[in-house]
Amino acid sequence: MTYEYEGKTEKEAIELAAADLSLERDQFDVEILETQKNTLFKKGYVKIRIHTLDDEAKPSGKYEKKEYSENFAKAADPVPQGEFEEKMVDFVKNVIEKMGYDVNVEITYREDKKIGIRLESSFSSILIGRKGKNLDALQLLANIYAGRLGHEDVRVILDTENYRIRREESLVRLAYTTADKVRTSHNSILLEPMNPFERRLIHTTLNDIPDVETKSEGEGLYKQVRVFYAGIR
Repeated sequence: MTYEYEGKTEKEAIELAAADLSLERDQFDVEILETQKNTLFKKGYVKIRIHTLDDEAKPSGKYEKKEYSENFAKAADPVPQGEFEEKMVDFVKNVIEKMGYDVNVEITYREDKKIGIRLESSFSSILIGRKGKNLDALQLLANIYAGRLGHEDVRVILDTENYRIRREESLVRLAYTTADKVRTSHNSILLEPMNPFERRLIHTTLNDIPDVETKSEGEGLYKQVRVFYAGIR
């Protein structure tokens, strides 16, 4: 199993990992993933990946981290539970197969008013599409179908190849990089078209950075976020 942790320094990140997994330092290997120095806009950090040598290691949940497994560790019973989940899995599978692509569909997590569905396919790159637009379209269809089943209050999240997590991390880095450029140039930068969730992530990430503001521009689902130096629009 592998896990990811963040700390202000490498030492702090390793100590958090050891405490959370209840392991001694010689029971896991450390891989440095990312290092960020302190800037005007954000605090520095070090992100590490822990490769455990003890298969029984279990995170305590005390510290914030992301967990990964080459075997796609299940956060829930992947078998649909109840008629609603069965119909959702069948619907998503049928839609994709009618598109001409093989796919295995399973439940990854269940939260209050939200369920996660993972797509495993040899055509995952096509199912994701450019900037995730195909995946978003499939997710929209799934949510419309959920509404027709009488579950308008349940949000269905589709993912494949951990695209959602990778996209979030990419957008957060983009937000900070753009803020640095805007602060230096005193000009505004218009980002690529994004769906509502992605735009909200940009707004939230930059919300507390001094001298930088954001606003959405355009019409329709895929609007753009403009990042600008405070006072210049």
